[in-house]
Amino acid sequence: MGTMPVGKLLITMSVPMMCSMLVQALYNIVDSIFVARIEEDALTAVSMAFPLQMLMFAMGIGMGVGVNAMLSKSLGEKDFDLVNKSATNGIFLSALNYVIFLIVGLTLVEPFYRGQTDNENIIAYGVTYMTICCCLSFGVYTQLIFERLLQSTGKTFYNMITQGTGAIVNIILDPILIFGLLGAPGMGIAGAAVATVTGQIFAGVLALIFNLKVNKEINLSIKGFKPDVKAIIRIYKVGLPSIIMQSIGSVMTYGMNQILGMFSSTAVAVFGVYFKLQSFIFMPVFGLNNGMVPIVAYNYGAENRIRMKKTIRLAIFMALTIMLFGLLVFEVLPGQLFALFNASEHMLSMGKPALRIIALHFPIAAFCIVVGTVFQSLGNGVYSMFVSILRQIVVLLPAAYLLALTGNVNNVWWAFPIAELMSATATTIFYIKINKDIISKIPDGVA
Repeated sequence: MGTMPVGKLLITMSVPMMCSMLVQALYNIVDSIFVARIEEDALTAVSMAFPLQMLMFAMGIGMGVGVNAMLSKSLGEKDFDLVNKSATNGIFLSALNYVIFLIVGLTLVEPFYRGQTDNENIIAYGVTYMTICCCLSFGVYTQLIFERLLQSTGKTFYNMITQGTGAIVNIILDPILIFGLLGAPGMGIAGAAVATVTGQIFAGVLALIFNLKVNKEINLSIKGFKPDVKAIIRIYKVGLPSIIMQSIGSVMTYGMNQILGMFSSTAVAVFGVYFKLQSFIFMPVFGLNNGMVPIVAYNYGAENRIRMKKTIRLAIFMALTIMLFGLLVFEVLPGQLFALFNASEHMLSMGKPALRIIALHFPIAAFCIVVGTVFQSLGNGVYSMFVSILRQIVVLLPAAYLLALTGNVNNVWWAFPIAELMSATATTIFYIKINKDIISKIPDGVA
């Protein structure tokens, strides 16, 4: 990470992650395509589950960001004791996350759904689906932490294998368990949940095996392990803003479901379909970011400004290219995209303008996502947190509510481009500041 040409390094680090994220996005879409074949209420229930699922992932991904940045920086500084403490304490925190969501799955899923709808059919579908996902979430937390450890040491190719394997298992099991194929019992929406957690468990076990076999930079021995308060604080110093950012996304999605519920459950389903479809565009950008984080963090620790800035510029260009492609697809093929989800004429009439309007913010988001990740890589995740709060809570939700008062659901979608413009403004201001305070003071190093 300190010597390979930056372009080649970023591609080497990112492409496996981008491919695995694409597969991840594909199985998210396939999951909803099969659920939509049950009935629209089932699709709406899965859409309403998204805020709780985002919160579940927020706890794991945010903590993983802290482990990743801390571990990569420690590698750059050759502090191998801190490398091992980062890894083992990250595993400990992942176990705690699972316990939290086990309790959530046993106690809070039904109140969560009743806070969004009074449709008993949707509630029944949702409670079944999310209870299984929460109570068996040990798979996703195992997957997240061990994939982050592989990523932190530059072994992103193995992440592609683990995520790809989990996704393929999910895709294969979805129709079998939902509709009762090949002699299996037809489980309906419960089958979709079981397929999801089974894929996560497969990926988690595989990621653990890869760490034990090939990740020689980290010693994962738990003999005599005790939680290290200092290491945990360091992890959450970087990771907590990311957790809050992801959690804010959960709050935003819950709020949007409430606003769109003022129109109809179909509007909520349209929003859910949008989130599934946009993941196919955003996931590769997040994979690009995952490949960028250890490079920026390593060269920050190794005091090499030239390589840091080259990495950032190239990442922005690649993200923008992906987002422009996504914009083109959403503008040209919205009807075909919704047809994948067995959409009724009513859903199609609502969904086509939704995709075309919301997609306008994609190119702006490319810049905001990459630069926000740079803030986290340099230990200033609070900047990213502030921008996320501004975008999703301060601007997006109030704008969506005010636009909803016009009585036209199509106006609500304009809240997304409006919020992204505000996000880009704040992101630019913070980048100018962090460049002045940190990046410009780092020695040039060697390209």
